[in-house]
Amino acid sequence: MSTTLAKKETVQRKWYVLDAAGKPLGRTAVVAANLLRGKHKVDFTPNVDCGDFVIVINTDKAILTGKKGEQKMYRRVSGWIGGLKETKYRLLMESRSDFAMELAVKGMLPKNTLGRSALTRLKLYKGAEHKNAAQKPEVWNMD
Repeated sequence: MSTTLAKKETVQRKWYVLDAAGKPLGRTAVVAANLLRGKHKVDFTPNVDCGDFVIVINTDKAILTGKKGEQKMYRRVSGWIGGLKETKYRLLMESRSDFAMELAVKGMLPKNTLGRSALTRLKLYKGAEHKNAAQKPEVWNMD
């Protein structure tokens, strides 16, 4: 039995739309990360960038389950002494929900050049409209 390995030149990229309205942030991020990696394809090869483009709409309507809104923190450091800044995820989701979704997807991708190139194919929108209609994206059902 032989194994078929994908080549970078033969990869066919499609466009998919994910609707995050009413769905948990992490569940949506898992589906987006798998589509970006290409794990849903029959000829998935771990060392080849064979993923698709993903458009996530309604990121402002994604939900956080449990007490994550109050207990989970987004932390960043300015580099100065005492420069740690903390923001509750509830406030982050209200103001920058597209950034919160990008962080979640980025954490689920590999930490190498494949993951960085896959993240460039992720398009995030707060509302229901997106500007990638010319690519004729298909709706991906997450249920």
